[in-house]
Amino acid sequence: MIDADSYLALDRVFTGNMTGNVLFIGFALVGVAGIPFFNNLIALFGFVTGSIVGGRIVGGGHAKGLPTVSAVLLLSGGLLGLVIATTWTVVGHLDQPLLLVLTFLLAAVMGSQVSAVKPIGNSDVTTIVVTNTLANLARDSKLAGGVGERWAPRLLAILAMGAGAALGALVIRLSDGSIALYCAMILYAAGLATLVLTSRSAHATP
Repeated sequence: MIDADSYLALDRVFTGNMTGNVLFIGFALVGVAGIPFFNNLIALFGFVTGSIVGGRIVGGGHAKGLPTVSAVLLLSGGLLGLVIATTWTVVGHLDQPLLLVLTFLLAAVMGSQVSAVKPIGNSDVTTIVVTNTLANLARDSKLAGGVGERWAPRLLAILAMGAGAALGALVIRLSDGSIALYCAMILYAAGLATLVLTSRSAHATP
């Protein structure tokens, strides 16, 4: 939903799906019209910065599950997302300098949350792309000669990303980008709450 918001309302740029941004940068370098080079570069830089900072904060050596430091990092990212949405609401029309700043910060939030959830260890179902998940779903399916293992979480991850994109686009059509970002932060908070509760439940179970 955040990527839908950034792409549709922040000048055709992804803040989570860096595969798309790398492709857009390549397209822009050869002069394809309608693709902003600098905006995508800023988003890429923001995502990498957030991932690095998040990785330094979370560190390594955690038991499987959501460490407290990861929960704090995710909470901080959610609060920053609310600040971005509020700034966007107050300012209204975003001039290019502020648009780039908000793009950088939102991409940093997306990058940091990837580092924050890494200790969970679920590399098959990621929070920003579904290419690998889709490939694994197809490769391990019975049609491909596999046993169809883990098909449910993989399929749900794909459907969730599609539903989030559709919901983000719908909210933007009915209102604007800042409202869509507020809605995305509600889902972000719900996801964080789910991670914290399930992690505590797992630790409480002998």
